[in-house]
Amino acid sequence: MTIGAILGGRTGGVISAQKGDSVRAVVDLLAQHRIGAVPVVEGDTIVGIFSERDLVRLMSAYGPEALDRSLDDVMTKSPVTCDSRMAVIGALSQMTQKRIRHLPVVDGGKLVGFVSIGDLVKYRIDHIEAEAAAMRDYIAS
Repeated sequence: MTIGAILGGRTGGVISAQKGDSVRAVVDLLAQHRIGAVPVVEGDTIVGIFSERDLVRLMSAYGPEALDRSLDDVMTKSPVTCDSRMAVIGALSQMTQKRIRHLPVVDGGKLVGFVSIGDLVKYRIDHIEAEAAAMRDYIAS
């Protein structure tokens, strides 16, 4: 089970932001798509990530003025990434160790996907449930 297997079942592109976007615009994007983070890109190269945690930190430090700041000033630069060949369990381990909830997927220097810890846990649970059903069917036959 690889990250590529999870991405293979998706349609559409990665929802992302540009480093010149305002925090306000990205907060609207997060709310509109009901997501917790976005990769920040230049072309198809990831340059950062912006998450709900970043927003909370900013609001605490700057108050409402934080919404008018540029993403380039406040995003997490050099985010932890993985490639599509990484095993799901390895990605889960990496996310747990680094205490992160979102992982950009980069192949050949280009952003090809974006997964959350929820995506990975759901994939694992679905896989485990399918194995259990197969075992029950085997035992019953």
